[in-house]
Amino acid sequence: MAHIYIYSPSGAVRDKQAFKRGIQRLTKLGHSVEVDADALTSSMRFAGDDATRLAAINRAASSGADVALISRGGYGLTRILSGIDYKKVAKAVQKGTHFVGLSDFTAFQSALLAKTGGHSWAGPALGEDFGQEQPDDIMEACFDDMLSGQGEGAGWRLSTACASALSHKRDGVWAQDAVLWGGNLSVLVSLLGTPYLPQIKGGVLFLEDVSEHPYRIERMLTQLLHSGVLAQQKAVVLGQFTQYKLTPHDKGFNFQSVVDWLRTQIKAPTLTDFPFGHVQTKVCLPVGKKVSLVVEDREALILWAHHAHS
Repeated sequence: MAHIYIYSPSGAVRDKQAFKRGIQRLTKLGHSVEVDADALTSSMRFAGDDATRLAAINRAASSGADVALISRGGYGLTRILSGIDYKKVAKAVQKGTHFVGLSDFTAFQSALLAKTGGHSWAGPALGEDFGQEQPDDIMEACFDDMLSGQGEGAGWRLSTACASALSHKRDGVWAQDAVLWGGNLSVLVSLLGTPYLPQIKGGVLFLEDVSEHPYRIERMLTQLLHSGVLAQQKAVVLGQFTQYKLTPHDKGFNFQSVVDWLRTQIKAPTLTDFPFGHVQTKVCLPVGKKVSLVVEDREALILWAHHAHS
């Protein structure tokens, strides 16, 4: 099976049991797991100081592993982006290493794409996903598809509300040869005005977030709107926005209010309900690869395998 290298480029691992369960799960699935020497290091809220985490990234790039999998997200990558050896990482990608993660890992993925055009994978983390008492079957299946190269895309069923809002568009290919990019909304917005945000025109932008109230989600989307990023996309795909709490002050303002507002601001279709984010059921996505977005009735598909075949 696969050689998987576990490292910690962001937050310190606090849930040691989930970390151990994740390693046990991957081993049980038949993989060879190698754990970075500083994977459990802690310095304040970080998995070691900045130099320690940069060294961990370098070791992951030099490991020759099939997958370099983050232990967890949190915070820490944006402060070390200037120190990453992107050529070394890109070379590892070319040799077959899949760099996989989500959340704070969006900073690494975006910077790699901006600096080298290299692609990575938005997908699970060790503790949050494989370290669950019962890991999600779909998540594991998508991870296996990524490893085997058999994955052809990701599909999901649009809600009735989303389908109704998009009913003016004909079924078929809504985007073709579009670069798939994005990730965590908060992290992505923090990269605006820096050399680490990819300049993607005609892309498919996917977004997710956790513990962000809908008004903050709208405020961040407004920043992407005013910066011109949203107007350059062929489609915006909203994943899961979870673990926030509405208050009496909201008076009916909720996440759907944000989606409705966004659709009045951009011409590109805005799709919702995508199975990606801080949830157990998540797909694996090739960040930086060209994809097609196809919609038939309430079935939506992001396809990438045909580009490789061609």
